[in-house]
Amino acid sequence: MSIEIYRDAWGVPHLRATDPEELAFAQGRVTARDRAWQLEVERHRAQGTTAAFLGAAELGWDTFVRRARLADTARRCYERLEASDAPTAAWVRAYVDGVNDGLADGARRAPEFAETGLAPGRWEPWTPLAVWLSTHILFAGFPTKLWREQVATRLGEEWTELFATDGPGTAGSNGWVVSGERTASGAALVAGDPHRFIEAPGVYQQIRLACPAYDVVGLAVPGVPGLAHFGHTGSVAWAITNAMADYQDLYRERLRRLPGGGVEALGPEGWRPATAHRETIEVAGGEPVVIEVVETERGPVIIGVDGEPGSGDGVVGEPGSGSGTDGEPESGNRVDGEPGSGSAGPSEWEAVALRYPPRVTGELGFGVLPGLLRARTVADVDAALDGWVEPVNVVQAADTQGGLLHRVAGHVPVRDRANSLRLVPAWEPAHAWEPGPAPLPRAEVRGHAVMANARGLAAPLGVEFAPPHRAARIDALLDGSTDWTPETTTAVHTDTDNPSAARLLATVERAADGLSPAAGAVRARLLRWDRRMTAESTDAGLYAAVRGAVVRRLAGHEAFTALREPAPYPELFRPWLALGPRVAFALETLLTAGPVPAGDVDRIVREALEEVGAGEPPAAWGVTHRLAPWQALPDADDAQWPGLAGDHDCVLSTSSVPGWTDRSARASAARYVWDLADRERSGWIVPFGASGVPGDPHHRDQLPLWLRGELAPVTTDWNLLTEEREQHEKHEETR
Repeated sequence: MSIEIYRDAWGVPHLRATDPEELAFAQGRVTARDRAWQLEVERHRAQGTTAAFLGAAELGWDTFVRRARLADTARRCYERLEASDAPTAAWVRAYVDGVNDGLADGARRAPEFAETGLAPGRWEPWTPLAVWLSTHILFAGFPTKLWREQVATRLGEEWTELFATDGPGTAGSNGWVVSGERTASGAALVAGDPHRFIEAPGVYQQIRLACPAYDVVGLAVPGVPGLAHFGHTGSVAWAITNAMADYQDLYRERLRRLPGGGVEALGPEGWRPATAHRETIEVAGGEPVVIEVVETERGPVIIGVDGEPGSGDGVVGEPGSGSGTDGEPESGNRVDGEPGSGSAGPSEWEAVALRYPPRVTGELGFGVLPGLLRARTVADVDAALDGWVEPVNVVQAADTQGGLLHRVAGHVPVRDRANSLRLVPAWEPAHAWEPGPAPLPRAEVRGHAVMANARGLAAPLGVEFAPPHRAARIDALLDGSTDWTPETTTAVHTDTDNPSAARLLATVERAADGLSPAAGAVRARLLRWDRRMTAESTDAGLYAAVRGAVVRRLAGHEAFTALREPAPYPELFRPWLALGPRVAFALETLLTAGPVPAGDVDRIVREALEEVGAGEPPAAWGVTHRLAPWQALPDADDAQWPGLAGDHDCVLSTSSVPGWTDRSARASAARYVWDLADRERSGWIVPFGASGVPGDPHHRDQLPLWLRGELAPVTTDWNLLTEEREQHEKHEETR
């Protein structure tokens, strides 16, 4: 039987095949045809080779990815998968075969290849695992430990967690499950929206995968087979949010160079050999860059490889925006060190190594993916997720038999509390990982359950969580009805109440004395404001202007002088290390606690009111709060991106950096409602469209619905879909 490809009215691919491997081939092939440019960018991101076609701006990312050994880790994980779970390895390989079969066709449709001179490459069986790693390597926020290190050493140990404030501002996703007793149909609903940096094309792909073994709709990650995060099999549905767990550690390493060129690292048992080799990063329009890649027994050295005395370099780091796959060691350049006597006086220096679970265990959890597709009940989903590794997620699920699930899934190492806070010395045995992972919490669902990155179910596993506002607001909204439907759920998705404004507004209320008439008028308007961050609201725009002025003044306060000096770390980590954004996202805390005296806080708020009162009246929120998606090749027409409602702590979460920009780079990467009464009543939406090809009718046709908070229907009746005339024989015949 040949593979069948159907499309719905939104161009979403619905695939049908005779068995799971053939279906995986079809998923890979259709993804390559629809999103060839996106797939190749992701492959190069995962290998650390983006600078070769995007230029020197990507050197920072490419260097990090190579030194973190992401592609080598993916190879290791795939080899282990082949040895321990051959059917899943074959399934992943079938997906890769499909990608390779469709890339040339997809590249011909994508103008970006001609623009950059990039030719489509070849995917390896481990490439999907590398894409998964590169997509999620920063999810646990290990660079925040670099920030805490700066706070502790420059501001004082007592302020180490000052800026945590159940933040940081880049975290976010919403999810909720409503039991049948609180829905109109009597069956459960699973709904939510993952918040990520918005990329064009989008990071989630709507797709249907059907064969005799299963028939599943969901949101796939392009480049990865199956439906890891969000899916509906007809009888069970599941969804995830980031658990905000801490599962990656940074070790302060002492390294020394041996006379023969090798490297040793000081560990709990003394000086031990580290592996070292050199790689060359090709740079479009520039000279190649040679880097050294060093790995200790803790993990790959990601900072300070170039800090060796006499090297002429500081810590590693070139400007980079965040895109990159690990190159092979250059022939003849291995310089693995053997323990030396030190008689020649080897030079010593300090660096930072990253330890992350897949590098340690050789497991990435891909064996879970086929199990999710085959799931029929909550118990099946639960059992499959026992093998999950990273990122660590909170998972919710519901089935047609009334089963409900609310649990954490993933691998969190057991180690000293200090590991979770800051850099720890590699030579102290107290900071070693225990052999097994931490136990994972779960909770009973009573009526409904909410997951929104807040401190709650996953609290024992992390340090910093999202503020409680989104979770509390969703909980309150769900309490307001006992007859929820897929249609009424959009009122939750689109809620623009901004609870985090309350503390600043309370400070504004105190600032009554000594204001000019103009500042007094600003104060009066803010105190009448309904806290709704709608795009049309000039009061929301006024609030944002005052908030920004307060943030800038707080960041400029003398109490934070020591934190304004640039941190000695790669530029890639700057988003975690810049004082301004840290103040912005910790504003609620800093208004009432921290090193800035209360009297100075009140003065700063009065000055902010005066600044805004003296200037031009701020525009409506949506005029400045516009979408700013990441694109590997930025579109020259920036004016095309629309204004947005919402704010970071609204349920409709659209993050900016108060005080620096109102532009929103992070928002809902998808929205979904899975109906367990009738899958056809489910809905989904992505910011742009099903196609990654500019000019395609489905390139950005979902954007208007996404902006309005509407969902496109999930159509599963094959008779209502349009079949693509091209048929594809079983993939074995094309391999």
